[in-house]
Amino acid sequence: MKSEEGIRKLELESIIRNIPDFPKPGVQFKDITTLLQDKEGFRESISWMSSLFRDKQIDKVVAVESRGFVFGAPVAYEIGSGLALIRKKGKLPSGTVSIKYDLEYGSDELEMHSDSVAPGERVAIIDDLLATGGPTQAAIELLERVDANIVGISFLIELEGLGGREKLKDYPAFSRVKFNINE
Repeated sequence: MKSEEGIRKLELESIIRNIPDFPKPGVQFKDITTLLQDKEGFRESISWMSSLFRDKQIDKVVAVESRGFVFGAPVAYEIGSGLALIRKKGKLPSGTVSIKYDLEYGSDELEMHSDSVAPGERVAIIDDLLATGGPTQAAIELLERVDANIVGISFLIELEGLGGREKLKDYPAFSRVKFNINE
């Protein structure tokens, strides 16, 4: 039973739907749309992420495309900070800084507006999922280029066993729900 005080971790895990063999055979996709549809589960997720940064004097929440936007915007609102977006190449209309990063099969590129984070601003990076850590490492490098002060990184879900956490070892990183990659 869900309570007003929050949802126990096991219950939050059970709200996230597992889709076997998506987008390819052998992958166990963690579908957060079921959590987003659950008002208490979504509220608990935002409350937890906000609690990590509420007293850290964050200037900007930096949300990583695309599901990071879903969590980053309400967290920024809750903690009283601004919001900066990191998007895939070609999606931002003004001057940008960009970075290429490697994927399992190929590469991709992320960018942010060059004026979205000022030097020295205290930022929190928000995304929905930590797997291999590639997009988050790229976001870190972008923010380091503009001399941002990265206070911490938060994910709703962490897939353990894919090496993502090791890439973030220089920063406090938090995940609310952890799954083994074989689950």
